Amino acid sequence: MPSMPRSLPDQSARSGERPEIPPLAEVRRITEKKRDAWWTVLLVDPVATPLVRQTALRTRITPNQITWGAFLLGLVSSVFFAFGDWRWLVVGAVVYHCSFVLDCMDGKVARLTGRGSVFGAWLDFVFDRIRVMVCGVALMGGQYARTDDAIYIWLAVAVVFLDTLRYINSLEIFKIRHTMRKQIKARMRAARRAENAAELAFMEDLLRDNPEADVEQDLERAKAEAAGAPATSEHLPGTVSEHLPGTVSGQLPGQPPPAAPKKAQVIDLHQEFRGKFPAYLRARSFLLRHRIRTHLVSGIEFQMGVFIIGPLFDVVVPATIVSGVLLLVFELAIIYKLLLSTRDFGRTLASFEERRAAAAA
Repeated sequence: MPSMPRSLPDQSARSGERPEIPPLAEVRRITEKKRDAWWTVLLVDPVATPLVRQTALRTRITPNQITWGAFLLGLVSSVFFAFGDWRWLVVGAVVYHCSFVLDCMDGKVARLTGRGSVFGAWLDFVFDRIRVMVCGVALMGGQYARTDDAIYIWLAVAVVFLDTLRYINSLEIFKIRHTMRKQIKARMRAARRAENAAELAFMEDLLRDNPEADVEQDLERAKAEAAGAPATSEHLPGTVSEHLPGTVSGQLPGQPPPAAPKKAQVIDLHQEFRGKFPAYLRARSFLLRHRIRTHLVSGIEFQMGVFIIGPLFDVVVPATIVSGVLLLVFELAIIYKLLLSTRDFGRTLASFEERRAAAAA
């Protein structure tokens, strides 16, 4: 699975003391992502999170040790896949899922105990790619030895290629988005020095941090756009604007009224995409209520289709083909969304130039 940045070691971790472990509900809040793959939310987190709490409570196992365990268990599943017979495929699928559960646990333990590391995140990522490659070759190689059908050779190549493509594309898109944000922040810093402007916030960050507010804003924006009326986050009650920096929640008696705070200027680099696909907003609203991200077929679901669904039901070829096609469809959707985002980026920079020209005049 894609690695999340692991938390830096806290004071108790540095001193060697076992950190205090909160109740399960609090562990869920700390360790589970606000948005995750539907496979993880529905089939992994209900098992992994209680195991994470018990692991942190009763053992001194480190996140890196869990990463190694997930990797080795994945290699064991590849051995079962290589046997080729359906009974062994079922065992391999079950072992692979157990490997994935452990793979989800390492980051959760790191966030809960504060014993994560940058090297651990790298190790998790590299082991995931090796596991997929080895299991893909073993699964298709076992089926080729059993059937002598050359299609399995091509499927082995496709599995390794698509998994690599998915994560290369993900990293490159992250770099492009980071570059766009960096340039916008540089322009805003210059504007603040010149105009003492308000702080800057990105809509994507606000929506990620406040998923429930995201739901309300999307619905209101869709209605406003359908009616032909412009909608901004500053005028929508219950939206992310309530969470912007500079909001004053109350005032003590006898104090003079505070000066009106400046709300952050919100930059939305997905405005065109939201406008083109208003139905997407409602679908995302529903999924967010259940912590499920809209990227329904990512690297995780692709792996589960190839290494669990296919072997369990003895439909390796159809499951691999369908999973690969769906992965490509969703990757193309992300690329298209990035294209529209770059247009919003260009318009944002142009607006900075227009404001600077107007101020100079």
